[in-house]
Amino acid sequence: MDFSIAAIIILLVVGGIAGWLAGVIVTGYGFGLAGNIAVGIVGAALGNWLLGAAGLLFGVGIVGAIIRATIGAIVLLLLLRLVRR
Repeated sequence: MDFSIAAIIILLVVGGIAGWLAGVIVTGYGFGLAGNIAVGIVGAALGNWLLGAAGLLFGVGIVGAIIRATIGAIVLLLLLRLVRR
């Protein structure tokens, strides 16, 4: 696994963007910068697992990572909404 400073910065940026996008799409959820990054990182893991299991690939590189992380973060926020009710 690559744990270089650049990889960590990319992970934080992708997580932040994905968490923010998911918060905009699933209205009512705003967690601030740290929360958006956490939702985006967990969403990235969830999105990669779900989309990989389904055999779907949405782009490559950073754009693909943001798309997959955003999809996973949306699923995560929808699951949180169900649990909170």
